[in-house]
Amino acid sequence: MRKWCAFFLCFIGVAIGGCMNQKGSSETSPEAGSNTKEGQSVVLSLWGVRYQVKDVSRSVAFYTKQLGLKLDQQTLPAFAQVSVGNLKLILSGPGASGSRPMPDGRQQEPGGWNRVILQVTDLPARIEVLKKAGLHFRNEMEVGPGGKQIQLEDPDGNPIELFEPASRP
Repeated sequence: MRKWCAFFLCFIGVAIGGCMNQKGSSETSPEAGSNTKEGQSVVLSLWGVRYQVKDVSRSVAFYTKQLGLKLDQQTLPAFAQVSVGNLKLILSGPGASGSRPMPDGRQQEPGGWNRVILQVTDLPARIEVLKKAGLHFRNEMEVGPGGKQIQLEDPDGNPIELFEPASRP
């Protein structure tokens, strides 16, 4: 199972753009636009993605044992960080500073539709292995001009997309 995890290359969807392999820079192109007075970007680089989870230990086990990500740090029961490639996935449990309610009282909770996209090879084979391991998928594999994809859920219902790009001639 761990062998296939070596093939992971991480991509973040449209919400974050394609900046995962870019170095942080204070230079911006004129087309990029900026709302700072010196024309410098407010954003230095992509840091990671935060997922709200109910049980940090359970989430660490899922991401490290099922998907092969590396455990970078953890402060149980509130927080952990796992990673693969340039992706840092921040797991915030109840009581973590990244899980506190918003000023208007809204609670941060797991789930939703925004997701990390993890690139794999041989997606049908990966799906079969993960289904046998008992993982929950939201849908069946979809095939389009850009490639194949499927959504699975972590133990708290946070979505993860597994993606195999289409072969290019």
